[in-house]
Amino acid sequence: MGRGRRLLELTLTDEENNRLVEWTRRRKSAQALALRARIVLACAGGALNRDVAKRLQVTPRTVGKWRQRFVDLRLDGLLDAPRPGQPRKISDAKVEEIIALTLESRPADATHWSTRQMAKVASLNQTAVTRIWRAFGLQPHRQETFKLCVDEKSQIQALDRTQPLLPLSFGVAERRSHDYVRHGTTTLFAALDLATGQVMGQLHRRHRATEFLKFLRTIEQNVPADLAVHLVMDNYGTHKTASVRAWFARHPRFHLHFTPTSGSWLNLVERWFALLTERQIKRGSHRSTIELERAIRDYLAVYNQNPTPFVWHKTADQIIESVGRFCTRIQ
Repeated sequence: MGRGRRLLELTLTDEENNRLVEWTRRRKSAQALALRARIVLACAGGALNRDVAKRLQVTPRTVGKWRQRFVDLRLDGLLDAPRPGQPRKISDAKVEEIIALTLESRPADATHWSTRQMAKVASLNQTAVTRIWRAFGLQPHRQETFKLCVDEKSQIQALDRTQPLLPLSFGVAERRSHDYVRHGTTTLFAALDLATGQVMGQLHRRHRATEFLKFLRTIEQNVPADLAVHLVMDNYGTHKTASVRAWFARHPRFHLHFTPTSGSWLNLVERWFALLTERQIKRGSHRSTIELERAIRDYLAVYNQNPTPFVWHKTADQIIESVGRFCTRIQ
């Protein structure tokens, strides 16, 4: 059996290690650089290229490239190579400083940076700041909103069939007993991001304003602070208690849109609840509430790996006309 290529030995000084760790902690900026730093740190820990690639979800070739670049050029090898043409007057460090300030801070006298304010703080001219922002697609003057459909699926029962399931076979449908044993209930609070289809979920054994407030705090922590949040909810009493109204008053970036009475179907998170019921709960057998909650969390995790936004295929007028025709028939 032939030998593979000799793995380049990679060791770090304390200064290099600290600098790489600092780069990996950037949450909003320089993500390409952060990935390269993670690759080098993993390689320095003695891992093979293929193991690092699998862990960081990149190709072994990518790992080999940045291992080689670091061995040859050390920290400078992880920075983007200079482009041909006139030498740059602004260093990579200065560009990184501008990006970090833009994304991770705000001026003392405003809610967002302007080119003039940034130029003054960074000791650059306004045109240079404009070019950097344009190159990285940064637009501090713009703001977009974040819309969530929020609701609870309460009293989800942990049901255990009295007899084992008879599996699907050739010419025979899957069979289960009609009777069951109840093992408690749980409530799922969920928020569906209309733009991405991503679902945020939280399970509680009770269904009160207290639990709803806990879920609101979770939403607050997970939605970027610079976005306005529009919540589509039904008129359930839990959503309008004094404590909940007071919370919304203290968080003015939250805007509420209530569906009309008997109109919960307008809230698209209900469609996701139908998926959860059909694919995970309806045909499941759960011997405890803990088992049921584990199944719901597992479904959430799998679903969010490849979420799909729900899209209305009919206009509001077409839906209302359809409801009108139905009402005419049943009368």
